Amino acid sequence: MNTVPALFESTVALRGDEPALIDGQGTLAYAELNTRSNRLARRLIAHGVGPDSLVAVAMPKSSELIVAIMSVLKAGGAYLPLDPGYPAERLSFMLSDARPALLLRSSAVAPLGEGPEELVLDDPAFRAACAALPGHDITQHERHAVLRPDHLMYVIYTSGSTETPKGVAVPHSGARDMAATQAAVLRAGPGDRVLQWASISFDAAFWDVSLALLSGAALVMVPADELLPGHPLWTTLFKYGITHAVLPPVALSETDAEDVLLGGTVMSTGDSCTPTLVRKWSRERRMFNGYGPTEVTVGATIGGPVHGAGDVGIGMPWIGNEVYVLDERLRPVPPGTEGELYIAGSGLARGYLHRFRSTAAKFVADPFGSPGSRMYRTGDRGRRAEDGDLFFAGRVDGQVKLRGFRVELGEIETRLAAHPAVEVAVAVVRGELADAHVVAYVTTTATVGPDDLRAHAAQSLPAHMVPAHVMVLDRFPTLANGKIDRAALPQPNAGADGQPHGGRAPDAVEPDNCAAVICAIVRDIIGIQEARVADNFFQLGGHSVQATRLTARIRERFEIARPIRTVLEAATIGELAVAVESRLPD
Repeated sequence: MNTVPALFESTVALRGDEPALIDGQGTLAYAELNTRSNRLARRLIAHGVGPDSLVAVAMPKSSELIVAIMSVLKAGGAYLPLDPGYPAERLSFMLSDARPALLLRSSAVAPLGEGPEELVLDDPAFRAACAALPGHDITQHERHAVLRPDHLMYVIYTSGSTETPKGVAVPHSGARDMAATQAAVLRAGPGDRVLQWASISFDAAFWDVSLALLSGAALVMVPADELLPGHPLWTTLFKYGITHAVLPPVALSETDAEDVLLGGTVMSTGDSCTPTLVRKWSRERRMFNGYGPTEVTVGATIGGPVHGAGDVGIGMPWIGNEVYVLDERLRPVPPGTEGELYIAGSGLARGYLHRFRSTAAKFVADPFGSPGSRMYRTGDRGRRAEDGDLFFAGRVDGQVKLRGFRVELGEIETRLAAHPAVEVAVAVVRGELADAHVVAYVTTTATVGPDDLRAHAAQSLPAHMVPAHVMVLDRFPTLANGKIDRAALPQPNAGADGQPHGGRAPDAVEPDNCAAVICAIVRDIIGIQEARVADNFFQLGGHSVQATRLTARIRERFEIARPIRTVLEAATIGELAVAVESRLPD
């Protein structure tokens, strides 16, 4: 029982008739999920998938996505998750870099161009062929080789110090200890409902899946627009009676805690959790704080139940794992002293896919472990309290967390610098929590506009990495040593006084003109000087959290309710205004 298929099948044996997956189409019981996954797994084996085979999966959030992932694991393969919402260039890069043997997609996802053989899982002929296959569990002799814990489980792409996305290769070996930690701390089980919140391209999604399907709870899958922080997320939590949710601080800060997850469990992860959030969410529910980079099996530590007093720690290492706080000479520092965090144990990834030098630089020999063991150098600073609790203290390098996403600023700079007119590019993060956003600064050798540079970045970067603002400078401010003085970079849209222009109060601008009012609201929310009816909200620098705020402000100002997807789908502010006006009374 040291691989995910074995752990899952042991749950099926006990909970076959109980709900495993819940989505907009209905409920799927454990036994039926297992049968469908076994049939598809046999089809994958026939296509050559086996231990250490990599299979790309590109599907929207649904129960069928989980069937696909489980079938890859049952066949013995490892899955490469491709979020269909990512730019085509980004998806193409991951495919060409990872070189998977096969690609699974649904008809809702467009073909991804040249690459591996594709199987369209909802094609009627393909479904019929799978349905004719046996549905019992895959035996070891059916696989191309015996599946072991050291075989690959998934590859997740993340930004790295080379400013190029890197695939982190994670084996099955940490899954059992992760499930044991979940059972001991979060205690999900039959009758509980676990929200699948994270994008499938992030390892946190595997945590959601495991928390439910390795415990006997039900996993709730809903479309991405029903998970946006604020009213959409609150509605989903309430509608489905969610008992367990893992959410980043930005989602917790934007979402009302009243009447949801009552008596349940919430876990904050992906960014620093504040005492304010703990006070908000720890009442009437158990709250935990988690920590861990992509280079381990989802996480490394968990703390709680946490309450609203004092600093919020990241807790203690998971079962089977160890976290060291070391100085620059790899010596343990005294309690209370900051050092760099290193992680060792069963959850450690193999390393970076096809990148041996990067792997050797970050996965180093563990001087405290058995001969040949390794530890991961996180690049995070932290300290250990006298009682053993760990506390996160920020990054050693330029890597940051932005609204729950891990972002390498160097990757953004490299992409902007690839534009033929850009001479030097610098990216920084402005604001905090829900208001955090990337601002890029460039010097150029030819005339180029900020919109062109943002469009250039968006061709290959996911939406959360595209700069909200790009400022073209005559020169960069520098320190005495000649390095760029990042602290002296101007604020976006700064006037002659160096201060940013604020948005005008929306109700003070042409109160009878719907489009003008919405333009003013957009200026106010994003913090920009100008927004016109022909502008696109997201191209102006808006992000999903601000889209939720825009929806709420429209509801307050016009006393009508428009779904968040109205904002997401509107090509321009003018088009959004037309949609709002169509609901106004005559």
